[in-house]
Amino acid sequence: MGKEAAGAAFGVIAFLIWGLSPIYWKTLKSVPAFEILMHRMIWSFLFLAPLILLTGKGREFIEVLRDPKRISVLMGTTLLVGCNWFLFVWAINSDHVLQTSLGYYINPLVNVFLGRVFLKEELRPLQKIAVAIAGIAVLFLTFGFGRFPWVSLALAFSFGFYGLIRKTVPVPALIGLATETLLLSVPAAIYLIYLNGAGGGAFYHRGFGISLLLMGTALVTGLPLLLFTIGARRIHLATIGFLQYIAPSCTFLLAVFLYGEPLYPGQIFTFCMIWLALGIYSADAYRAYRRRHALLRPQTSSP
Repeated sequence: MGKEAAGAAFGVIAFLIWGLSPIYWKTLKSVPAFEILMHRMIWSFLFLAPLILLTGKGREFIEVLRDPKRISVLMGTTLLVGCNWFLFVWAINSDHVLQTSLGYYINPLVNVFLGRVFLKEELRPLQKIAVAIAGIAVLFLTFGFGRFPWVSLALAFSFGFYGLIRKTVPVPALIGLATETLLLSVPAAIYLIYLNGAGGGAFYHRGFGISLLLMGTALVTGLPLLLFTIGARRIHLATIGFLQYIAPSCTFLLAVFLYGEPLYPGQIFTFCMIWLALGIYSADAYRAYRRRHALLRPQTSSP
């Protein structure tokens, strides 16, 4: 298997895990979403810390922890990713799986919008059209169908702002996530110790299966990130752009065919509009990538 094919395979597996993760979270439906979040932070750090040591990034991790400027920024991203994770799990276990799918379909377009507003990035004409179509779709769902997609927008914007702020701090994905989970692990541990001491926690009190599933949240969090990081180094950015739609597509299929969430005509129209916007956005991104690649290609002089 070539480098590009291997990278694509790692990327596909990572996005499949993210896309099929609602199946995992549904098994923990009896546990409050906030308690799941606390466990996810602790077990994820315990999973990521050995990986950092095995990959020889221990010194770099310590340097980040000793840098007040980077830590202050990562404290902000920690709150954002924590809110995003909490809302995602809550939405899944409150039967709003379709809204989570819509949120992550919208996310790339939200990133373009935030880049324009906060980084003053110029939008190409097709990007403007894609963002406008997405905006019309959300407005239609809100006013035409009477359903404000607050879960979708909250997921898209929280993750969008997370990516925007992470751009300001030069920290690799693995080290960044390990730092973020560490920052919340201490208060999470205090909360869970108190909860279990009062006999109200799920860990240990709800049986071995639930305890094992709570520990397994580390794999659902850390494994796809590790696979994505390995794959991203071997494939082009344009390929990643197309692969990212695997996750919300899997979630959409789960919502409709496995969990039987109703799909009304207004929602179908909204999803079709978002898919159209993403098609335009992806075609424009691929064309821009090809143009940059052509400019960077060494020019051969004629004999």
